[in-house]
Amino acid sequence: MAAGGDHGGPDSYRSPLASRYASPEMCFVFSDRYKFRTWRLLWLWLAEAEQTLGLPITDEQIQEMESNLDNIDFKMAAEEEKQLRHDVMAHVHTFGHCCPKAAGIIHLGATSCYVGDNTVGTHCCGISLAHSNLKLLGSSNPSLARVISRLANFAKERADLPTLGFTHFQPAQLTTVGKRCCLWIQDLCIDLENLKRVRDDLRFRGVKGTTGTQASFLQLFEGDDQKVEQLDKMVTEKAGFKRRFIITGQTYTRKVDIEVLSVLASLGASVHKICTDIRLLANLKEMEEPFEKQQIGSSAMPYKRNPMRSERCCSLARHLMTLVMNPLQTASVQWFERTLDDSANRRICLAEAFLTADTILNTLQNISEGLVVYPKVIERHIRQELPFMATENIIMAMVKAGGSRQDCHERIRVLSQQAAAVVKQEGGDNDLIERIKADAYFSPIHSHLDHLLDPSSFTGRASQQVQRFLEEEVFPLLKPYEKVMKVKAELCL
Repeated sequence: MAAGGDHGGPDSYRSPLASRYASPEMCFVFSDRYKFRTWRLLWLWLAEAEQTLGLPITDEQIQEMESNLDNIDFKMAAEEEKQLRHDVMAHVHTFGHCCPKAAGIIHLGATSCYVGDNTVGTHCCGISLAHSNLKLLGSSNPSLARVISRLANFAKERADLPTLGFTHFQPAQLTTVGKRCCLWIQDLCIDLENLKRVRDDLRFRGVKGTTGTQASFLQLFEGDDQKVEQLDKMVTEKAGFKRRFIITGQTYTRKVDIEVLSVLASLGASVHKICTDIRLLANLKEMEEPFEKQQIGSSAMPYKRNPMRSERCCSLARHLMTLVMNPLQTASVQWFERTLDDSANRRICLAEAFLTADTILNTLQNISEGLVVYPKVIERHIRQELPFMATENIIMAMVKAGGSRQDCHERIRVLSQQAAAVVKQEGGDNDLIERIKADAYFSPIHSHLDHLLDPSSFTGRASQQVQRFLEEEVFPLLKPYEKVMKVKAELCL
């Protein structure tokens, strides 16, 4: 902040994540106001706990701190940091300036990582911040749960709609549109469970001192070990956490950052796969993301309907997946109780990870609420490929009618190659069934061909799998989020 330039206006760079993509809620959690107000809350909680445990801190000092939580002079803080080259002490002085009676007890016994690691300090991601952001993605503002819910409704409505399956992006056995969507949902459900797990596993750094030994607090309380333990517990509870680290260096272990960003990177992989599928289906004209009435697909080609939302998700998801490399490397090079070469790196990558995850989820929600399916196009593609897929069923039907499996196989092989030549060399339609109908050898099953070519008979248990998956796994997983999703939907209306 001290060395930064103008952060506003058209003459200064601004991160597109904040200025263009991420939600106001997520941007606010990474704002200076949110961060430094949380620092002041932490100083207040520390002072309250120290007073409760017998240190000479007055009610007047506590009240003064509490009354000035939002009275932040950002200009003064910036000037202080220019002089001190230390962001935490700059804000200690700034807070003390508006709390003159409490100035002498602010940050008492603490080190910079007390506010840095426990919130969103310039040194680190902050446990409190990570907890808030994971809630924004997962529970209190359930972006991911909402996406899963929309896709579940989509899958349920199209559980029986046959479509070509693809392996190696080559036509394969039929599936259904709903079953394919369940592949997407399943990955997102894993991500939702992982987000909840990593959020629930987060522990507060707590009150630990410069190297994690709590020596400064033991001195403050004149060697009373129980009071130091109580202080740590009280501040942890005031911050809303159930658990705290027993062991830390100056910082909490940077393995925590790896855990958090690994889950976000995994979410990025899921979203990239989903949106890549949608882009490929858009090329086949079987499915499209929402396309607004006044939307322009191309500045040069007015007919185009580019899947720009899905492309944006893929673009940002790639960025999100790469960010996990930062905490991996940072954790590996932390010397002894701590080293400061984590600071600048984490200031960027941790914020960007959450902002990016927020963006791709909000965009995917928009996509999932307006997916358009074109059944007639799907049907045409099935007709082009189904005759080849049906050959085994035709052989079995001929054998049941008294024919020879080997003779039938050979006749179909010849007819199939002739039909394939029409498709590949002449650009014509697949006429294998017309050839079979014209061949007297197959007359015993001519009347059964329409039944043998019914697409629904080629989708196996796809529709039953969709129903069971949604009822047994997806809807129960979403149940805890129903109330919040309903409230958010009503607010949007």
